[in-house]
Amino acid sequence: MKVLVTRPRADSETLAMMLAARGIGAVIEPLLTIHPKPDAKALLERGLAEAQALLFTSANGARAFAQASTQREIPVFTVGDATARAAKAAGFTHVESAQGNVADLAELAAARLKPGKGALLHPAASEVAGDLAGDLARRGFEVRRAVIYEAVPATELSTAAQSLIKGGGLDAALFFSPRTARSFVRLAVKAGIAASLGRVAAVALSAEVAEGLREIGWRSIEVAGTPTETALLTALDRIHGEDPIDRKAHS
Repeated sequence: MKVLVTRPRADSETLAMMLAARGIGAVIEPLLTIHPKPDAKALLERGLAEAQALLFTSANGARAFAQASTQREIPVFTVGDATARAAKAAGFTHVESAQGNVADLAELAAARLKPGKGALLHPAASEVAGDLAGDLARRGFEVRRAVIYEAVPATELSTAAQSLIKGGGLDAALFFSPRTARSFVRLAVKAGIAASLGRVAAVALSAEVAEGLREIGWRSIEVAGTPTETALLTALDRIHGEDPIDRKAHS
């Protein structure tokens, strides 16, 4: 089984190892490239002033923070387990995962922290999913967002990925955000390979991500039971376990 992994390269490489352990081959096709901001260090120094915790909504945020700041003792709360792993790998000592989405992260932060103890710093890109700051502001918290990196979208699919899709060599594709789902659809149409995706199963992290995929016809669109990497891989395992007759019936 071959699976297209559309996350930024660092995340894709980690996920590829997890897929290999399942006997699944990964084809890495980053739809976003991460570029740290040159003023990230200064932004973090200002944002960290009297802050009581960090909020990470992506592994890229954790890695970009680690490149720009030596601070590792401040408590960290992450949207999910993959982001928590990235934070721990970067050397943060107090890390807790919300194991879900942005709303779950807001719930966790509100349960563990107090508004009067200091601001919450959210290192992120210029585009973010959900309304973390608004949710926590309604609970009395001050959330400071520091834009410390840019996630630049791909302008075309690689020749290798196009050839694989057109040749029927791809079984599934994984999507973790509405932005990358919409981007893939746009690039597939641009490349003239949308019709070939009728042989490919799409696996989406959430219903919102799946919605961004529906403009083209897939063999099937599977949605993770919860917005976590573990649940997404469980959905992929279901596809992996199907035989060819089952796949045809499922489409």
